Amino acid sequence: MAMTRRYLLRTGWKLGGGLLALAAGWTSWELLRPLATAGASGKIALGSPANFKPGTATFVNQGRLWVSNADGHLFALSQKCPHLGCRVPFCESSGRFECPCHGSVFDIAGEWITGPSPRGMDQHPLTVENDVLVVDTSKRINGPDHGAANFLTAPLGPACAGNG
Repeated sequence: MAMTRRYLLRTGWKLGGGLLALAAGWTSWELLRPLATAGASGKIALGSPANFKPGTATFVNQGRLWVSNADGHLFALSQKCPHLGCRVPFCESSGRFECPCHGSVFDIAGEWITGPSPRGMDQHPLTVENDVLVVDTSKRINGPDHGAANFLTAPLGPACAGNG
């Protein structure tokens, strides 16, 4: 078969279409696959408990979690919203965790305040070993049920996400 211009263009279109379909399939897979449960699975040393001041939330990238201090009680909170798994940031201005996806709001201890979340933010167990705070990301504790308000306080200021 002789190499004609028509044959070359047809082959080029087939190859281009195949590559485009492959790229679309790969992109769809990346968007639809479930999020990983944590960055690291196991125990992570977080340093001295004194490093976590009352009323603050510190993000720990290695474990993909928040360490929050509610009136001297430390919590290791999962960054994933219990509703649909969105990443929940801490809003410095309100002093609350606010889910940007569907509007769930949680207090500094991860207790549910408002929104579609079925419960408060999930937690990981914390222990103190040799004066070092250690979180175990291989274990997850379901967040507190609706109505738990042991650490609920008024918001410090305006909400970041425009809700709650």
